[in-house]
Amino acid sequence: MKPNKKQITFGVATLCLVALLVAAVALWRPWERADDSTATAVAPKLWTCAMHPQIKLDKPGKCPLCGMTLIPLKPADESHEATAADSSAVSLTPEAMALARVETTRVGRQRAVKRIRLYGTVQVDERLSRSQTSHFAGRIERLEVDFTGQSVRQGQTIATIYSPELLTAQQELLEAVRLRAGNPALLPAAREKLRLWKLSDRQIDELERSGDTSPYIDVRANTDGIVTRKMVNQGDYVQRGGVLFSVASLEHVWLLFSAYEADLPFLAVGDRVEYTLQALPGRVFQGSIAFIDPMADAATRTVSVRVEADNPRGELKPGMYANATALAPLKDGAERLVVPKSALLWTGKRAVVYVRRPKTKVPTFEMREVEIGPSLGDAYVVLSGITEGEEVVTQGTFVVDASAQLEGKRSMMD
Repeated sequence: MKPNKKQITFGVATLCLVALLVAAVALWRPWERADDSTATAVAPKLWTCAMHPQIKLDKPGKCPLCGMTLIPLKPADESHEATAADSSAVSLTPEAMALARVETTRVGRQRAVKRIRLYGTVQVDERLSRSQTSHFAGRIERLEVDFTGQSVRQGQTIATIYSPELLTAQQELLEAVRLRAGNPALLPAAREKLRLWKLSDRQIDELERSGDTSPYIDVRANTDGIVTRKMVNQGDYVQRGGVLFSVASLEHVWLLFSAYEADLPFLAVGDRVEYTLQALPGRVFQGSIAFIDPMADAATRTVSVRVEADNPRGELKPGMYANATALAPLKDGAERLVVPKSALLWTGKRAVVYVRRPKTKVPTFEMREVEIGPSLGDAYVVLSGITEGEEVVTQGTFVVDASAQLEGKRSMMD
């Protein structure tokens, strides 16, 4: 039996309804949408360079421009409760901190002691330097000491001088001896004149006894030491008081070191120092600061620091280079807040640090401007800006600051 027209119409309508339901299910597919959302959640992050934010890669590695370690790029909608209310704070994920090797150190008080390096030379002790002079005018007939560096002993003859003035004074002495019965005051005056010309009493007595006069007189050394300067040659004429030689004793020497202005708050007379010399490798000498020059050198901006040393064997020779180290505390001896040098970012006249905020789920840091005191070499004294017990970033500081720049927040560049 053939279907009638109503049955055919109903069957076609049923088939169309089934087709619409199949199409709707195929287009909706809620399980596939769930998979898409899951895929979006686990999609890989982008990685960027702290110094070159235009670099964006789909995996970690090194920046192709500068070689720095790439850091994760935060999605635009990602935020943390610690930074939502404060535009000056910046947060890093634990993964980013590990990749950038960010480390923090807790600030504490300690005695401010600085290891100061000093450089200088061995010098003659000025107090042991003597000038060998002629006490009368004349001509140098003979030099017994004729080159710089020669050793002399006290009382040794260093030159012989021909002096007509000396001959006249000797004749006056002999005349005073002859007339002393009638005028006894002449003899003491004549003897004193020769004595002032540095003739010894023995020489004067011998002259009175023998009556032999001579225009030649020996000049004798008045100290032991080394000839440091020679001002005359044989045959030269010299005036009364003219300098023939400079002689210095090397049994005691000075070591003069140059200290920079920034080191002066740590240095004081009496501080112990250790020093070495290239000429005596392996040996370490000890001494103490005996004098700090009250005047600074205008050219080098340094101050001379003097250490004194005994030199019985003459090992320390003037002109030798010396390196010294002084462990010098601040003069007031008080404990100060100290931060490692690596924690500071210098921005011209300012110095800033990044301080980690306590009790935050995600590591969060804020920038602080600090006032810096004296340098301790690998650390600085902090006068203000942070308090004892706070944590400051000591490694990866530039990475934290770069993250702040990428997020448009305050940084060292502001």
